[in-house]
Amino acid sequence: MTGFISFVSSGPGDPELLTVKAVKRLETAEVVLFDDLSAGPILDLVPPEADLIGVGKRAGRPSPRQDHVSRLLVDHARTGARVVRLKSGDSGIFGRLEEELVAVRAAGIPCEVIPGVTAASAAAAAAEIPLTRRLTARRVQYVTGHDVAGALPEDLNMAALADPTATTVVYMGRRTFPKLAARLMAAGLPGDTPVLLAEAVSTPDQRLSRHTVSSLSETEPDIASTAPALILYGPLAAQGCDE
Repeated sequence: MTGFISFVSSGPGDPELLTVKAVKRLETAEVVLFDDLSAGPILDLVPPEADLIGVGKRAGRPSPRQDHVSRLLVDHARTGARVVRLKSGDSGIFGRLEEELVAVRAAGIPCEVIPGVTAASAAAAAAEIPLTRRLTARRVQYVTGHDVAGALPEDLNMAALADPTATTVVYMGRRTFPKLAARLMAAGLPGDTPVLLAEAVSTPDQRLSRHTVSSLSETEPDIASTAPALILYGPLAAQGCDE
């Protein structure tokens, strides 16, 4: 007896940003393995009799091993259950989706991937700015701000990241941004390049603030904060609204 696994992207946190397909899978789920950032009101859509299993990973906190998460997915699906793997944002962007897909396929379990709104799109929408602009922001690039050890990755393509005509979005980079900023400016990115810092996007705790690459690098990060933060820099970051 084999069940079915739906990898559901929950978006940045606001349940109203879920896709229709995502809502349907949550409403019929029998087992839900969820990330920390996918908890809260989104889980209210799950039937009360469903099994809820928290498997979220957060920097600096004890987290389940990836192979353990994959094993849970396979074991529950083998009972014949409809399993939802609820992942924050879009599951294909810095979400370790591939490792779980490999395990599920190796076990011969059918699955599907349901895309969602990534934090970059949600932050731009909240600030009322586009991610691209003809002639001055022709390219968008996403990069992670930390490696498996929580440090700034050493193999970043600094020439690309210092491109002043690109919109660059740094995920999970609040604590490592001072080091990144120094490398960006050394690579030629002007220190006065506009920056949007977006925290807890689309939730009641959302906070948007404006900076420059230089000024944000000099701001002491709130190490006690648990709010997910995203940094967007480039020619469009100075536009739009603050909240």
